[in-house]
Amino acid sequence: MDQSLSSGRGHVSVLSCFPPNAGRDVAVALVKPLRASLGNPETRSLLRTDRQVKWTMEVLCYGLTLSSDGDTVKHCVDVYTDWLMALVSPSDSIPPPISREPNLYVQKILRHLNSLFLPRSDQVSPVYLSHCQQVLCTVQSLARESSVMNRDTWETLLHFLLRINHTMLAPPTTAGESLSELSMAVLFEVWLLSCSRCFPSRSLWQTGRQMLSSWRHQPAVVEQWSRVTCALTSRLLLLSFGPSFPQFKVSDEDAALIPADMDDERVSHTWFRFLHLLSNPVDISRSVVLSSSPASLEEALKRESQLPNIFFRAMRGVSTLVDAFLGVTVVNKESTEQLMPHTGLTRTNFRDRLPSLGVAVTKSPFRDRIPSYSLARPRSGSAPPNPVNVLSLPSAPPSTSSPPTHIRRLKAVNVSKATSKPPMTSSSHHHWKSPTCPLPYCPPLYSSPRPAPSPLRCNVDSLLHLFGRWLFDAALVSRDSGLPADQCDVTMMSERWAAGRAEACGTLCRIFTCKKTAEDIVPVYLSRFYLVLMQVLQEAEEACPLVLASILLNSTCLFCCDLKGVNLLLPSFISALENVLLDRELLRFKGFVSPVDLRRASIIILLSLLPLPLQFPSVQTEVLLDRRLSGDDVTAGNFLSLKPRLISVLMGALQTETDAFNTQIVLSAMLNLVQDSALLEAAGQTQQKTESQRSGTRRARGNGVQSDSAGILWVQFVRLLTQRLSALWRNDSQLCSSVLEVLGGLAKVEVSVEENERRRALSLICSYIVFQCSRPPPFHSRDLHSIIVAAFYCLNIWLTQHPSILNHQESLLEVLEIVELGISGSKSRQEQEVRCKEEKDLNPVSLRVKEAAEATLSCVMQVSGAFPFHGTPADEDALIGCSTSSDSVKKFRYFVVDGSVILAMQEQPRGPEPVSCLSLRVLIRGPSGCHTWTLEHHLQPREGTTHTQQQTLIPEPGGAAQEDAGIRCGFKHQLLPESIDSVPTVKADLSIPELHESVTKEVQKQLECVRAALKRCRQVEAHPKVSGQSAFTMTCRPPPPVTKFQTARVFLSHLGLLTPETVKESSTSGVQPQLVSLDSSLPGFSEDLRCLDRLASRNCDSVFVFYMRAGQKTAAEILRNVESSSSVSNHYLDFLSSLGWPVEAGHGQVVSMNSSEFPAVLGDSGGGVFNGERFVLKYADALTEITFIVPSSSSSSSSSSSSHRVQSSGVAEPEMPLNLQSPSELGKDSVPRPPSSPAEDMKSFHFTSSFVGSESKLLIVWVERVEDIDSFPLSDLLSETKTETLTSTSNALLIFIHPLKSGLYRICFHGNTASKFSLVIPLVNGSVLSKRSLGFLVRETVINCCYRRRLESDSAPPPRVRRKQTISDIILRYRSHCSEPAFYAALFQDP
Repeated sequence: MDQSLSSGRGHVSVLSCFPPNAGRDVAVALVKPLRASLGNPETRSLLRTDRQVKWTMEVLCYGLTLSSDGDTVKHCVDVYTDWLMALVSPSDSIPPPISREPNLYVQKILRHLNSLFLPRSDQVSPVYLSHCQQVLCTVQSLARESSVMNRDTWETLLHFLLRINHTMLAPPTTAGESLSELSMAVLFEVWLLSCSRCFPSRSLWQTGRQMLSSWRHQPAVVEQWSRVTCALTSRLLLLSFGPSFPQFKVSDEDAALIPADMDDERVSHTWFRFLHLLSNPVDISRSVVLSSSPASLEEALKRESQLPNIFFRAMRGVSTLVDAFLGVTVVNKESTEQLMPHTGLTRTNFRDRLPSLGVAVTKSPFRDRIPSYSLARPRSGSAPPNPVNVLSLPSAPPSTSSPPTHIRRLKAVNVSKATSKPPMTSSSHHHWKSPTCPLPYCPPLYSSPRPAPSPLRCNVDSLLHLFGRWLFDAALVSRDSGLPADQCDVTMMSERWAAGRAEACGTLCRIFTCKKTAEDIVPVYLSRFYLVLMQVLQEAEEACPLVLASILLNSTCLFCCDLKGVNLLLPSFISALENVLLDRELLRFKGFVSPVDLRRASIIILLSLLPLPLQFPSVQTEVLLDRRLSGDDVTAGNFLSLKPRLISVLMGALQTETDAFNTQIVLSAMLNLVQDSALLEAAGQTQQKTESQRSGTRRARGNGVQSDSAGILWVQFVRLLTQRLSALWRNDSQLCSSVLEVLGGLAKVEVSVEENERRRALSLICSYIVFQCSRPPPFHSRDLHSIIVAAFYCLNIWLTQHPSILNHQESLLEVLEIVELGISGSKSRQEQEVRCKEEKDLNPVSLRVKEAAEATLSCVMQVSGAFPFHGTPADEDALIGCSTSSDSVKKFRYFVVDGSVILAMQEQPRGPEPVSCLSLRVLIRGPSGCHTWTLEHHLQPREGTTHTQQQTLIPEPGGAAQEDAGIRCGFKHQLLPESIDSVPTVKADLSIPELHESVTKEVQKQLECVRAALKRCRQVEAHPKVSGQSAFTMTCRPPPPVTKFQTARVFLSHLGLLTPETVKESSTSGVQPQLVSLDSSLPGFSEDLRCLDRLASRNCDSVFVFYMRAGQKTAAEILRNVESSSSVSNHYLDFLSSLGWPVEAGHGQVVSMNSSEFPAVLGDSGGGVFNGERFVLKYADALTEITFIVPSSSSSSSSSSSSHRVQSSGVAEPEMPLNLQSPSELGKDSVPRPPSSPAEDMKSFHFTSSFVGSESKLLIVWVERVEDIDSFPLSDLLSETKTETLTSTSNALLIFIHPLKSGLYRICFHGNTASKFSLVIPLVNGSVLSKRSLGFLVRETVINCCYRRRLESDSAPPPRVRRKQTISDIILRYRSHCSEPAFYAALFQDP
């Protein structure tokens, strides 16, 4: 460094050789007339020659060193600032020699003006500060407006600014912080102007770097450096990456610092040199302050206490630059002034502050030419951005509270050594109040979700080449230097630099998590990053919560971006998660971060850690911690030994979490873990678990999870969920919806548990429904009713997945009581009182709840235990074999039972075979679907009968009866035993009067008629004996069986439907009779029946599946990928096979319920064969049906009218019904359907979409690169699906699946977040899944997403309701209005 610059002294006047009084008198006498000539434009300058000017300048130079109490210094400043403008606009007041050679004299004037800034006793005076401001503003105006400055003048000007800044900023304290900030701002602005017009020399850059290194302990230096580098970075990014790169927004004031005429090459050079002008910002933490006097020591300690905040501001500036290069635009919601009180900076205009100090500042006559310069700081939204999401909570002392009992037990056994240590006490809080060591400022962290980085961002290595050294060094700053050991508390010393360290660690995590998919990082950077994180996390658990919070907030996707060797951090991160998720209060973190956001980030990290122990069970976790191998440390062992700790963290997080959104994410993690464990055990891959987990199991004993088998996990999770659903979460509709979805998903997990556990879960779900239905009327709302409907749906899932529950009488009664409650609004059994159905008023909670309860009743009676169904889907045409529906309808009788079930009956005559009998075919169309039954009329059971017995039921008649045949035994018929006469009578016997005592006259007449008839009968019977003639008596024989009758009539009679009460219509109430006949001869009857058959009886949904290769951006490229298997990965094909089974699109027939037929159907296709023209992928269970479509270029090129058409009413329109709930369509022994007619032989596939009502679609996208997600052509692909309902991109729901090199899969869920039920589980953003559970969890997410959309939509009623409404319309249109005699007469006639 130049000694003249470092010494701070410039030109020394010759008057300094004389006594002070002499020099002062000369200066006072000389400057007055010079100052007077400045205000009069007609007055010429008094100085005409060079000697006069030079001699006068010696006097002016000396006058600048005088005290500012008088007017001498002010007059000298006015004269020099007026002469400096000779390079801008010469005037008559400027001496002619200066006007002739302005550059030469301006250089001399600048050297003289340095005397004004020398240290003096009155340097804190407002008058003195105004003089300095006047000089700086003039210099700034000179650099802006002058066009004739040569290189020497530029060099002199920069040297002048460096010298005066060094004079003010090099000492530990400054005279005025506002003046130092202004001087730094002018220095950087003039320097930037010089870079544009006359680029500074290399030596000047080196001098400036050395000087700024000695000023870094001043807040203004770091602040202005950060401001300028951000402005340069904004300009550089536009030049380097183009306009498509996300703009790095800075304030207009900061952007104006960069000259508009600076060429592109100079911008890059200037940016790089300015970036390193401050040298390594980490050196701020190593500043040494030495002073001998106590007063100076106190000032030094005060300045030293600001170093941590300055260090943080420097690292915040570096962090901002990193975000800019990553393309992450952070919206700033906190003004810079909120950080000013902590950094010692202000943003008030200097001139505005002067009047408040009681100093009258007169206006110079030339000041109108000098632009005003405010001490401007970046405004809100300027760079570098300040932290957002600031809490208004005060900083709280370290927590002394302990977690709950069960959490303490988990931590004492199952966490690392660092977590088992007691928390810090608050005793150090009193030491922080010491005046010598103030409490370090903990800035609020940026905890809101950051925007995704730009796909055009630079590589990780490039960023680390620029900022890596600073960030790595800053992350490990852990001790102070330069302060006596007895001045500050040890605890405070360990956290002094925590803010800057937290910023550095968070920035490093953001850099590495922004790694591109195919990008390789230098191993040296990776190893150093891992060592830094392991060391920092170990320290942060004890004394640095700010650093720990910053790492967790910025590492949400650290384990799912394919970083080589990142699994080394698994033990360290588990310990960190235990410190956060097992602490209910998080008092240590509340002062600088939102506990909700911190927990959310920790939970997302936990999602990415859960699959690792099962994916890499044998990987060892031997790392270097505390300078020793962790062979006997708690983190030693393999990954499988860490699974109990992860389970403990997961269960602890659910019990300590209070935020509903975070709780839903934990719930999704539970279902993922149980399903993955169950599939792994089912595959027989857990044989090595016993030996590898012995050490981990011993540690896990005594906690809440004694074993990590899928069955035990299932039991514990179900118990925990059902208990908290009924006790704590029952008032939160969002959370209850997620809990019910998870319970439904757990019901589908195949684990071996006791039947009592399933019955217990079912009972608690019923109890939850009872509680919600019994809430007072003010609490009833659409959301509440939606939750009740969802609870009934969850109940249906349990009944269909575990039908054996209904074998227990208690469970069956409880389910039926819940159904009764939903349909009628109350139970018949209320405590000791029992009310009959006829005595109850039908008052359901809501119509939607009533419909849900009816669906549950149908599930109990028809669906539970009956899936997969057997038989073939049939209608009238298929049963008879007619080609036209009108011909087949004429052969059926149609009746309606209870206004909701249509019976189509076909009477079959007796065949020619001897064993044949009359039969009846019945098509039962109801809200729950269409079923076919065939009934045969037998007079005796078919089991155990022989061929001869089946021929006749009546024995052949024998010969004639002989009167003397056999032995006749006479006996007396008695109504009562013989001993009855010996029993004495009592009064009770007389309670019933004799018949003749209670009859009326009318009855008496009837009795006489009866006696007369009996008398005649006796006479007839006794007549043969009187005549003495013998009579021949024939044996009575029954008539022969009837071989032809109306079987439909007999069937209805057996059901009790042919009574007058069931057929006759009430004339008063208008209620339809129980049995109604339909007139099938009316036009349109068969077409309406076909429309009813096309209505699905289950929830039918459709999903589009796409494959996006790396770098693709157009819809045509994406659609072509699935045409050949060589264009897609094998993992993608395996994923398709796990979604469903191949189904022929024209017939809707499932090839098989397993994936064995998948390769044969797939062929050489990459999945495009399932585009809907020939095949689709279909998944179905007892309640849902999902169709997976894989659009291809061939399907998109077909006619728009026949490719993937969706009707606006949400009804599928295949010519052949696709109702999979018809008998045996999903059975393994299913029979192929009859050939379809030419009208039905369509190449297109018409499917049902559950999103029609909400105009939404669901898309699954397999992406090879995560960066391509932002460029996914959603609007183009939506147009390729050719739906008749317009679907906007905002209503499309997308599930992106990215395969990782580890064999796991990363999930990105993009959807409409405006809904009240926006978070759909089990898949959430950040989920990491194994290949085993990928298909199951994707299907569950699709089912839950579609079901939630139905709950929200008013235009998408359940399938059962749609079928019920259609049946009602058919009854109204085609009811036969005939009399009762005509109705009965029609039953005895053939159709």
